[in-house]
Amino acid sequence: MNEHEFDVIVLGSGNAGLCAALSAREQGARVALLERAPERFRGGNSAHTGGAFRVAYEGVDDLRQLMPDLLDSEVENSDFGHYGQDEFYAELATLSQYRADPEVLDSVVSESLPTLRWMIGKGVRFMPIYGRQAFKLDGKYRFWGGLTIEVSGGGLGLVEALLQRAERDGVEIFYECRAQTLRRDGQRWRIGCADGREFRAGAVVLATGGFHANLAWRAQYLGPGWDLAKVRGTRYNTGDGIRMALDAGAVAHGNWSGCHAVFYDVNAPELGDLDRLNQQKNYFHLGVVVNADGKRFVDEGLDFRNYTYSSMGAKVLQQPGGVAWQLFDQHSLELLPDEYRVRQATRIQADTLEELAGKLEGINRVALLDTLHEFNAAVRCEVPFNPSIRDGRSTQGLSLPKSNWANPLERPPFVAFAVTCGITFTFGGLKVNARAEVLDEADRPIPGLYAAGELVGNLYYVKYAGGAGLTSGAVLGRIAGLASTGN
Repeated sequence: MNEHEFDVIVLGSGNAGLCAALSAREQGARVALLERAPERFRGGNSAHTGGAFRVAYEGVDDLRQLMPDLLDSEVENSDFGHYGQDEFYAELATLSQYRADPEVLDSVVSESLPTLRWMIGKGVRFMPIYGRQAFKLDGKYRFWGGLTIEVSGGGLGLVEALLQRAERDGVEIFYECRAQTLRRDGQRWRIGCADGREFRAGAVVLATGGFHANLAWRAQYLGPGWDLAKVRGTRYNTGDGIRMALDAGAVAHGNWSGCHAVFYDVNAPELGDLDRLNQQKNYFHLGVVVNADGKRFVDEGLDFRNYTYSSMGAKVLQQPGGVAWQLFDQHSLELLPDEYRVRQATRIQADTLEELAGKLEGINRVALLDTLHEFNAAVRCEVPFNPSIRDGRSTQGLSLPKSNWANPLERPPFVAFAVTCGITFTFGGLKVNARAEVLDEADRPIPGLYAAGELVGNLYYVKYAGGAGLTSGAVLGRIAGLASTGN
């Protein structure tokens, strides 16, 4: 019989699953990690990310614990500020409209710095996130939006570092091993895979992500039109872990009609492609966004993009044809990060607004020019532009304002990027407690069953803060791994 016995089985080879596997292994457990994807596509959604981590810190001394090779010259030329636990907690609670589980949220926040220190010991290297989260003003890089660090090599670098350590530590990894059934067998769990292999263990950690790549579930739970969204992340997150846990007695929990979805290049692949990363277009707050009717439909400067970008996919999906354009001039073009410079970006450039309007296929050109002229005239140019703070440089007199970072489009050449909706992950999933134990309908822990990562339904409602996903996955993954060994 093709059956394998372990102490702990982890499903999913992304950041959360790898942290869980490493945490359990360092307690001496025999650990198996089952990954549905082929080895080439390992790493789940984590491999598709930019590798940013949101972490609570009081000052540069805390950050130096995470970046021991940070140079004195970098400290002198950078304003890292501080981002304390109270601020981190308050922002995530507010973005969830206070629906996030307070105890789970407290674990994520309070354990963020210790967990990232632990990850350094597992081979992960952190560095300042200069390219995407800092602007140089008055000779100093100033970080904004609660994000200051990323992993060297991005999401792929994160996954590679953790996988190398897992392999070195003796975690047994099984690729192309899609778990389909999960049931209690006495005091142990039995997992059946699509290829006939079976695994047994005293504890199971689910880290299989949400259901963003399940077209039918998207239409069923997110609503009409969501089957048309492009998949930004891995194609393998179809809700398997959630389904198996529900069948085993877990309770469905969280914002099942909500998701993290962003502005995404209109010509990007339908499914996430590790050879074509950086298709998102998240710095819309520095420009103007219009739909096919030539009208603005969002307050681009409502807040830092870290706190608004995850809701933009839903907004563009509601527009005619599910498309939009982000418009920039030379006020802000040089401030845009590398995601706007990838070779495949759908980029249109012109020397005049009239010429630009003529090049945007399918747009109401007359309405667009009226919108831009009206916008340009409404900008409060007397307020200084400062992209590192909420600068209050707004429009005045428009029915839909731009609240910060408003610049008239008047410095050619003008550039437009065509975008649609790219879904990153879904918010609904399972209910866990602060020990990452999966709960049933009576709020009782299901013995030996744990969860971490995007299938946890306790944290995100309505909006999402950039960098919170990798942090929460790592924290809860580490906790789950430890708890799965009885510690």
